[in-house]
Amino acid sequence: MASNAVIAVVVILVAAACAGAGFAAGYEYKTSPANNPTAVANSTLSVLGAGTLNTLFPQLASELANETPGITAPAAAQTYEGSLDITTAITSLGSKADVAAVADYRLIPQLLEPTYAGYEIVFGSTPEVLAYNPALPAFSGITTSNWAEKLVTDVTTHGNAPMAVWNASTDPNGYNEIFSLMLQGLLYNGSASMFYNTFYSGGTSSPAVPSSATTIVEHESMAATLLNTGVVSALITYQSYAVVNHLHFVSFDPIVGLAANNSTALADYAKFSTTIQSSTGAFIKVAAAPILFAVTIPLNAPNPALGAAFVHLLLSPQGAAILSAGGAFTPVFPGWTDKQSAVPSELAPDVTALPAWAAPFLT
Repeated sequence: MASNAVIAVVVILVAAACAGAGFAAGYEYKTSPANNPTAVANSTLSVLGAGTLNTLFPQLASELANETPGITAPAAAQTYEGSLDITTAITSLGSKADVAAVADYRLIPQLLEPTYAGYEIVFGSTPEVLAYNPALPAFSGITTSNWAEKLVTDVTTHGNAPMAVWNASTDPNGYNEIFSLMLQGLLYNGSASMFYNTFYSGGTSSPAVPSSATTIVEHESMAATLLNTGVVSALITYQSYAVVNHLHFVSFDPIVGLAANNSTALADYAKFSTTIQSSTGAFIKVAAAPILFAVTIPLNAPNPALGAAFVHLLLSPQGAAILSAGGAFTPVFPGWTDKQSAVPSELAPDVTALPAWAAPFLT
């Protein structure tokens, strides 16, 4: 992510009906490059992915292995963690994978291209929601409009557990939850700091500091367990995470959930930014932006043909069915790419150029 750059992105939600119409036009996984046995025989699929993909991507990997003789997709070859950790692993730690997927589509062009990746493909979106413990009285009657007041009441009630938050410098959900708090305060109460100040301080010229009285910083992989066992009482997270972990959640206004791309939403997003710390220690300003997940095949992939087979499945009807189950993701098809000329020929039918409104926000 470029230093001192305030970046905004926009998202278009692909309606299920439109996706269905597109997939009905003869698009079949059976045309996958994985059908070429010389390309993938005796190969192991390796994946680096955003933490919230740690249930859905293994399902896709297993399906690919089941449908393609000669390959395996063991859990040991798949790592799911914060998206900024993913990019750091590739750029600084020498990690290699056939597929790399992140939760903020700005990250691949700005942190991996051109040295470690030649392009990205946006494959889906999922909004922020509040996952919470429904047994707590503070959350009784919770709605899209009052969830933040309910959350403040909960964490300030004696004896209640705090809210789990992510590290914004390693995981995009960490800064997205900050923006959801700000946007909820702005849209429903006229004050962007009203709810933010209960949970954070700072964040303008240096990283936001979570309040020790109302929050606990946790890794995404543990959040669902901590919520289910009462160690935390709520968390702002991706709807996909709440769905795959069977958590109780309340949806946000589309703007607050970072799912809208109309002019009103874009104007509201432009009002907010926060600061994170890069892997080199530099402070970087990040703007509020709708959520788009993206994937690439790194230039040092051990088996790029196998990576292409996985991405093809990801963008197929089978992949869309896995991603969208329970409302986890809204798949994007054709996938949006920032550099069509760099996409492998076997994936060319699966992609289209980024919308004109999206491309400028990658610089």
